[in-house]
Amino acid sequence: MTTLPPLPAIRAFLAACRTGSYTAAADELALTHGAISRQIKVLEDWLGQPLFEKAGQRMQATAHAQAFAREMGEALERIDDAARRYGRGTATA
Repeated sequence: MTTLPPLPAIRAFLAACRTGSYTAAADELALTHGAISRQIKVLEDWLGQPLFEKAGQRMQATAHAQAFAREMGEALERIDDAARRYGRGTATA
């Protein structure tokens, strides 16, 4: 089995990219700003590169992070779709 990045970190990262703000991501996920920041740091460490850069008072997703977010979002949508299709009472295989 392959090693996956930590899913809580992916969740925080996607929320930060989607909302454009660590604070808004924290509000969306009912977490603190610090928790979002720590999860993104975990993911940056796992990937070995920064995903956000300082833009004034805000953190802005890098071009690399934006592309990664698109792919991660699509992958999670596929997982959600499969879970719905094969969930309790709906399996068709």
